[in-house]
Amino acid sequence: MLELRSLCKRFGGVVATDDVSLEVSEGEVHALIGPNGAGKTTLIAQISGSLPSDSGTILFAGADLTRKKHYERVRAGLARSYQITSIFRRFSVLDNLALAVQARNGSSFSFWRPVAAEAGLFDEARSLAEEIGLASRTETLAGNLAHGEQRALEVGLALATRPKLLLLDEPMAGMGLEESQRVIALLGRVRAHATMLLVEHDMDAVFRLADRITVLVNGRVLATGAPEEIRAHPQVRKAYLGDELAA
Repeated sequence: MLELRSLCKRFGGVVATDDVSLEVSEGEVHALIGPNGAGKTTLIAQISGSLPSDSGTILFAGADLTRKKHYERVRAGLARSYQITSIFRRFSVLDNLALAVQARNGSSFSFWRPVAAEAGLFDEARSLAEEIGLASRTETLAGNLAHGEQRALEVGLALATRPKLLLLDEPMAGMGLEESQRVIALLGRVRAHATMLLVEHDMDAVFRLADRITVLVNGRVLATGAPEEIRAHPQVRKAYLGDELAA
């Protein structure tokens, strides 16, 4: 589904991603791990189109997206969540989801009919709320949700675009154990609908969810393989996992 060929991004003299090549297969959860500063978020930004690449190629479902705009990639089926939660904090959960559905479908923009009259739009929004575990919170302002609930809502906003590939940048950042478990369960459900490229530091989540793992160190791919291969990889253990985690 996704193929990266020799992607590079530099910021002055700093090389953030360096000749990165990897493939994400349709239907899999592919985790991208590595130490802080390894270039993971930069790579996600390059794939999503929020950051242009200096060189290299991005192929998605066989089409070259390397020079496409961010919104064009969303229309092609790429959706992204962010490290810092990005939601409409003054709107209810339902209105957040309805706006995301509306953005995908377009709107009549009729001055004579309230948007609330578009029943299909809100039916889909309620269905999304149920899928992400917020069915009982639809009338709650997004800014009043717990941190884990806000992260779930952000996943819902991405799902509203009906993505083929979901790019998730540290969805469990800042969470306690209980919240993390709920998000792991949510992503387990989401994988039935979308392929995922997951950036995450929570190794419990990575090894529970991922079909394959790519390790990025200093902007370069150190290793790619099944979870058991990565766990046992001597260079990965030395560079990132540590002997205790890898055991």
